[in-house]
Amino acid sequence: MSETPRESDATESDATDALRRARGTRVVVVGGGLAGLVAAYEWAKIGAAVTVIEASDRLGGAIETAALDGLPVDLVADTLPLTHPAVAALIDDLDLRDAVEEGVAQPVWVTGLPGAPGAAPLPTDTLLGIPANPWAEDVRAVIGGGGAWRAYLDRLRPPLTIGHERSLGRLVRTRLGDRVADRLVAPMTRGVHGVGIDEIDVDAAAPGLSSALTRVGSLTGAVGALREDRPRTPRTTLRGGLGVLVDALARRLADFDAALVTGEPVERMERIGDAWAVQAAPRAQPDPPGDQANGIPSGTARTADVVVLATDAAHASALLETAGIAIPRPAERDHAPTPAPVVVTLVVAAPQLDAAPRGRAVYPVDPAAAPASGLVHATAEWPGLAAAAGPGRHVLRVTLADGAATRFQTEDEAISEASRAAAELLGTPVGDIRAAAVRRPSWAPPATRIGHTEQVAQVRARIATAPGLAAVGGWLAGSGTSQVIADAIEEVDRQRSAALWGARTAVDGRDPRGDADDPGRN
Repeated sequence: MSETPRESDATESDATDALRRARGTRVVVVGGGLAGLVAAYEWAKIGAAVTVIEASDRLGGAIETAALDGLPVDLVADTLPLTHPAVAALIDDLDLRDAVEEGVAQPVWVTGLPGAPGAAPLPTDTLLGIPANPWAEDVRAVIGGGGAWRAYLDRLRPPLTIGHERSLGRLVRTRLGDRVADRLVAPMTRGVHGVGIDEIDVDAAAPGLSSALTRVGSLTGAVGALREDRPRTPRTTLRGGLGVLVDALARRLADFDAALVTGEPVERMERIGDAWAVQAAPRAQPDPPGDQANGIPSGTARTADVVVLATDAAHASALLETAGIAIPRPAERDHAPTPAPVVVTLVVAAPQLDAAPRGRAVYPVDPAAAPASGLVHATAEWPGLAAAAGPGRHVLRVTLADGAATRFQTEDEAISEASRAAAELLGTPVGDIRAAAVRRPSWAPPATRIGHTEQVAQVRARIATAPGLAAVGGWLAGSGTSQVIADAIEEVDRQRSAALWGARTAVDGRDPRGDADDPGRN
């Protein structure tokens, strides 16, 4: 049915009014990590006046690409899956498609197996480490004949014994036995999701697995059925490191005249009338000439119609408390806090690693008995980095075992321990260290953790009671670059819809950035 002239006029009027609102909206994004930059970009590209305030002296958060021994090396996160349409669209929007590269198909290995050599590649035909065929040679190499027989018994169970189990650990142990759980699944869940097997939600980590189990009658059969239905997606990154994405976002924000402020931790926020007042601490050093905040003195309170909190859980909770909003923290409410990791990146001279003797990553079966909880061999996976490094030079990223943050007092101690751990996990000395970096990233729970979805819903429901407020970041989206990006886009879209199309007093014709002498200037 075609629109009547009156309906068309109304639609055009609404669109014009929304555009005027967008251009008159003052947005403050607290936090300049990946989530904050994406949120800022989503607001800036529709004409809003945007300010990003970052506490540290750089943008990007856990995304950090540094020059080590002349190589562009990602120090924490290095993977950017493009499986989510919103992430792929962002890459295209930023003209970064030519920088996308696929990883080399390398296996993941496990160490700490009984007998010599005590290490083996994980089987290829698995889902979350659960094998489709327990009798496959590469499966038996890890769990042995006894483990394969125990797993096969699952196919002999009567269908009536099948019930819905939420915990991945309990599901696998009950149906396939301890060897499959401990040697195949647990190393993958710790390496990929960052938590133990018993904390992983089956439905969140492997949608459709429970229903396939009911339909097929066995867990291994369900894995086989799902793998047949789902195409294998390659791991991807950006040539030159994920810092390329951070730089592209910062450039695009500058093109939109967004203010990017670093070195100013936000201390409090409060609702005053119809707006927010966001107060940052002044810089310890005098403001430099040509300050990024367009000449606004550091520590100035900024007035905003919209605030996006893009910090970690602790900082977001503290700021919300200053605004009279109390929230549960998803990472801590029903789980013991997980120790923050210590991640050590090494550039080593090690020709013996040219053949990638233990694939792209190595995880111990028992992290409590190992010096590290995992190792990533970056030059074995990413062709661009390997080409830049050349033969005999390799990039290794070692995540030291839990408690490392309190064990090592200096970075040199952490680097030494990481070198020793790398040699043990790889089964060979790693050679001379040419460069190294130590980072202690804040830990974010995976979206696959049991209870995470429900807890995030409670948090966001509480935040949604405050007009013009949203929160994004890994503690809500889950610990993954793709999830963080997609979640930030979705939340800002919701926030924009409420601000631009919902019931709200139209913004008048004032300059949304305020007057130069106005202490509330954005």
